[in-house]
Amino acid sequence: MFVEFFFMLRDGGMKPSITELLTLLEAMERGIHGDSVEEFYYLARSCLVKDESQFDRFDQIFGAHFHGIEQAIKDLSTELPDDWLRKQAELLLTEEEREKIKALGGFDQLMKALEDRLKDQQGRHQGGSKWIGTAGTSPFGAYGYNPEGVRIGQQGSRNRRATKVWDRREYRNLDDTLELGTRNLKIALRKLRKFARQGAADQLDLPDTIDKTARNAGMLDLRMVPERHNAVKVLLCLDIGGSMDDHVRVCEELFSAARNEFKHLEYFYFHNFIYESLWKDNKRRHAERIPTMELTHKYGPEYKLVFVGDATMSPYEIVYAGGSVEHWNEEPGAVWIKRLLGTYGKAIWLNPEPRHRWDYTPSVKLTQEIMENRMFPLTLSGIDDGIKSLQ
Repeated sequence: MFVEFFFMLRDGGMKPSITELLTLLEAMERGIHGDSVEEFYYLARSCLVKDESQFDRFDQIFGAHFHGIEQAIKDLSTELPDDWLRKQAELLLTEEEREKIKALGGFDQLMKALEDRLKDQQGRHQGGSKWIGTAGTSPFGAYGYNPEGVRIGQQGSRNRRATKVWDRREYRNLDDTLELGTRNLKIALRKLRKFARQGAADQLDLPDTIDKTARNAGMLDLRMVPERHNAVKVLLCLDIGGSMDDHVRVCEELFSAARNEFKHLEYFYFHNFIYESLWKDNKRRHAERIPTMELTHKYGPEYKLVFVGDATMSPYEIVYAGGSVEHWNEEPGAVWIKRLLGTYGKAIWLNPEPRHRWDYTPSVKLTQEIMENRMFPLTLSGIDDGIKSLQ
């Protein structure tokens, strides 16, 4: 089992050594791995991963190889997991029943109702339509259904109807080392090129060397030039988490292609919409944030601004102060994105959602209006159109 896992890691590009595998086996012989899959996971990662940037790749390979082992261990126990019991309590509603459940009537009313119920509620509640709990139709809680509510205490999104999310979620960085299946995205991005030679003259200019040597009666005259680079500068802002989980693969391909194509590329992450800050590392997004205004001071108007996101969210997140699902924003997202657009005259929004769905999502239409119709689908033809708009 462990030898096969070792070769899967090597095939996945991680290249652990035989010595590291023997270290893992020795640690297991001494019982350091404990008695759970989680403890073994951390031990294996410590022994076999050389660079923390490979943690995500290790997770994927570990999950693929050891899938089902943890459940098999749980099946030997007579104690039912709390998570299993909780999800069994999820309410199954028909479409007709969902239509009968009414929203509270707006963002302000929703926030006021939450405040009142937090004051009045004394304990845990399950089911029902009023209190903060699980498996009910109340607008507050988890593992139930309401067309417009505040999600509290739930692992991940289910119906994607929450107006605000009260849980701290973790996202992973996009993998810029991803090998593309095709070269199509790279070829598309190459249309946004403006070559220039910059830096020290450290490359041989063969045609000029031949010419000058011939003119010098055969005496060798080496001619050097600076390296030739794509001089276009790109500011890339990537939506991460939530509904964007469905589009991670294509976003990774775009990110990988952009990192290879543009020497002057700066990238930042956001969730759903632009507010007063962004971040560079999703693992530290709660601790290390970069003020949005700092971008406009640090990166000049010669940068091309590219947003990547599905623009699928509650409209409150765009037009209301306090509308962000994860924190209280003092100013609406629309104000912040307009500030960026005021600095960067060349800007586009690439949307991984199919174009035919845009008209059915109010937040997408709002974003299109703010971007002055410079939203393009994240397809090869959409990128072509977007590049034309940036030139």
